[in-house]
Amino acid sequence: MADDNSAVPHPAAGERVGVRAQTTSGRWDDVAVMPYKQTAEAPFQDITRQLLFADPNLACEWRYFEVAEGGYSTLERHAHVHAVMIHRGRGQCLVGEVISDVGQGDLVFIPPMTWHQFRANRGDCLGFLCVVNVARDRPQLPTADDLAELRSNPQVADFIRIGGE
Repeated sequence: MADDNSAVPHPAAGERVGVRAQTTSGRWDDVAVMPYKQTAEAPFQDITRQLLFADPNLACEWRYFEVAEGGYSTLERHAHVHAVMIHRGRGQCLVGEVISDVGQGDLVFIPPMTWHQFRANRGDCLGFLCVVNVARDRPQLPTADDLAELRSNPQVADFIRIGGE
């Protein structure tokens, strides 16, 4: 009976069953470190992406992003929500017009159609876990009018990065 694997669950999409050990902080066994975005149209700096779990039975993806010292994610919004947990490091996030300091263990909820951006502190990285629906819309970048409206708040204007800065 030792060779009987009938009780072992097998995901439909080939998701690996069992444990993926963390090899170093922010890195896991057999999880590829990929570029943050596939296009240069969405400005960002010094950030990577890892897809930790993706299976149709979940209907969501669990992803890990790591922003290097001084880096930032794309300023964007979309119709889907994000649920984020800070895994390591320290930084700030913009959600709507609120800028917050974030660190390990903090939770960030990003509602639909809300501008958001993450930045790592100088001297630190910012690693965060993010859960999103598999079926989701594409991110929207700010138009010139959107940027003008965002920049009407001096704190937000000072915070946001949109490339070339």
